[in-house]
Amino acid sequence: MKLQRLVLVAIVMSFMFVNLVFCGPATPPQTKKKALFVWGGWDGHEPKECVDIFAPWLEAQGFEVEVSDSLDTYLDIEKLKSLDVIVQSVTQGKITGEQARALLEAVRSGVGLAGWHGGLADSFHSNMEYQFMVGGQWVAHPGGVIDYEVNITDHEDPITAGLTDFKVHSEQYYLHIDPLNEVLATTTFSAEYAPWIEDVVMPVVWKKMYGKGRVFYSSLGHVAEDFKVHEARKIMERGILWAAGVKISK
Repeated sequence: MKLQRLVLVAIVMSFMFVNLVFCGPATPPQTKKKALFVWGGWDGHEPKECVDIFAPWLEAQGFEVEVSDSLDTYLDIEKLKSLDVIVQSVTQGKITGEQARALLEAVRSGVGLAGWHGGLADSFHSNMEYQFMVGGQWVAHPGGVIDYEVNITDHEDPITAGLTDFKVHSEQYYLHIDPLNEVLATTTFSAEYAPWIEDVVMPVVWKKMYGKGRVFYSSLGHVAEDFKVHEARKIMERGILWAAGVKISK
């Protein structure tokens, strides 16, 4: 009986050895990165239509994606902290103190934040700490929807690498800007609609840190149609990935 046990143990050990040699150690399954899209606010900026461009695309990049049309999604702080990136498209609107505190805490803790146009820089006007986090606040778009040029100012950053200056037909945003922002693209105002701002160079695309969180913003994207411009869409896609902590190939 003792001999039979020893033989059985030897067989089991041999099997484990062979399995280790030829199969290697078990590889734990890779955890998908998580993204939350939150849309709402003024319908004129087509928040849902714009989110419908980027949410499926990000899912195709291997992300686990959730889409919400309620700021109450921000109330679950533990859930927010489990995310890699929050993409917000909420123009104007009101955010409660509790919603804002959770969002700010999540980004400070290391969750990325990304957004475009009014969905990030024309939101929650009464919350100064929110504006501090974003790095800019919309104040005007002289002339409304016009033709203007976007100039790439950083050709080395992975978000804008390989892209050249391009033209858009959209709102040219005039913003109050945080000097801490790392600016990747700009636009220059003419005197046509507001003579006193002639030759003002205004950031269009920037990235920055808020605590441990990566914050990315592009003022492009007044409506979904604007993202048919190759450069505008590419910049936004790369910016979302950067905010999520994904290494971008140039």
